[in-house]
Amino acid sequence: MGRFGTGGSDGAAVTVYWRPGCVFCIKLRTQLRLARIPYRKVDIWRDPEAAAFVRGVADGNETVPTVVVAGHPPMVNPSLARIRQALADA
Repeated sequence: MGRFGTGGSDGAAVTVYWRPGCVFCIKLRTQLRLARIPYRKVDIWRDPEAAAFVRGVADGNETVPTVVVAGHPPMVNPSLARIRQALADA
């Protein structure tokens, strides 16, 4: 699989939409790295399409972290356990 938490999409089944300064994003990304779950990160402040996607799944708000696991509906501010369950279901 790809590198852990580097933004590379090489094989990562998890995409984390985040923004700079978000402590919830920092916490989740740290947990993902420690759990050795590869993920792709997308900065919604640099990617207007990503920001629009997050608003579309978070009732019009730019609530992050918003996480997408391949084959599952987007999750707004999910726990690591919820992400692991989505990966196990995939």
